Amino acid sequence: MSFDRSIKIAPSILSADFANFGQEIQAIEAQGADWVHVDVMDGHFVPNLTFGPPAVNAFRPHVKTVMDVHLMITPVDPYIQAYADAGADILTAHIEAGPHAHRTLQAIRAAGMKAGIALNPGTPAEAVEHLLDLTDLVCVMTVNPGFGGQKFIDMSAKIRRLREMIGDRPVHIEIDGGVDPKTAPLVAAAGADVLVAGSAVFKGGSVSNPSVYGENIHAVRAAAESALS
Repeated sequence: MSFDRSIKIAPSILSADFANFGQEIQAIEAQGADWVHVDVMDGHFVPNLTFGPPAVNAFRPHVKTVMDVHLMITPVDPYIQAYADAGADILTAHIEAGPHAHRTLQAIRAAGMKAGIALNPGTPAEAVEHLLDLTDLVCVMTVNPGFGGQKFIDMSAKIRRLREMIGDRPVHIEIDGGVDPKTAPLVAAAGADVLVAGSAVFKGGSVSNPSVYGENIHAVRAAAESALS
């Protein structure tokens, strides 16, 4: 993975057709997705239960871009190697998930993955200030984690603060929650470069009608890039 700050769209397959993940992944990539975002939830850290390492391993052969795995679980450390073995390119843990985020980031990198740290809406940017040299991505939650389709919470001030703290480090700022063509310009203008979009990408389309995915991805990207021109 080479680093750049261009706008990247990372559709969340939590909004895909669960009976057809392989073709859904192939469809969104063919229609312009930059990354594929996989939301892992444990029913404990967040009130939902989704994918584990076997599912991520099954997704891997279909992902030709970047598999971006977001762990909404606690504890994290016992599962790092399993997600590395399953083929995650980026593994993101929540700073709220445990007391040793520094060690978690070290372990993710030691397992050969890029390391991400996520912040819930109530967690300030300063919580990750001393972790940035071990971090490849900071994920700002713009909903409370646990479910797709929630209303966007404006975290522009937090994003701007993170952008300031990151400086010239090669660290992505990812936004997860309620991203659509209306909210994308707000977060892009504040400094985000990776936009996770679930329902905004998958709505109205299917593997038999994938051009809608392309239209949706283009709409989110164009809206974000308009804020940068």
